[in-house]
This record gives sequence, structure tokens and C-alpha cells, in this order.
Amino acid sequence: MSGLGVEIIGVIAAILTTSGFLPQIVKTWRTKDVSSLSLPMYITLFTGMILWLIYGIFKESFAIIAANIFTGSLTLLIIFFILKYRQK
Repeated sequence: MSGLGVEIIGVIAAILTTSGFLPQIVKTWRTKDVSSLSLPMYITLFTGMILWLIYGIFKESFAIIAANIFTGSLTLLIIFFILKYRQK
């Protein structure tokens, strides 16, 4: 398979995995309920995405770079919601 074909597979995978965060963001934004969300899990996930982003930059892979910028942003938004809406 050509490099372009592999990159297209990566872009499709990025779209599918990134879109998985959208329902959680919408639900959390609407309900303001973060009681079932784990802050340590989302921080760990965000840290992993930053490392994947760095890896993607070194590999010069558009799919890895784009996916981790976008998904990292969505994860950061969930972290913001957890910190903003959690019971004190």
C-alpha cells in the first residue's frame, strides 16, 4: 500500500476515534454532571495524546498530528468541565 493510502487510513481512524469524545462533551455540557468522570484518567489520556503529538511531529504524519491536536483539545475541554462542575 502506498504512503498516501496508509495516511488516508490514519485520517479515517483519527476522525472515528476523535468523534467518540463528542457525545461525552455534549452530555457534560448540557447536564453539568461530571460525577462519573475520572479526572486522573483524562489527565493521563491527555498526557498520552501530547506524547503521540510529539511522535507524530517527528514522524511527519499528518494523521497523527491532526488527530492528537483535535482529540487533545476535546480531552482538555472535558478536564475543564470536570474542574468547573465537580462538587466541592
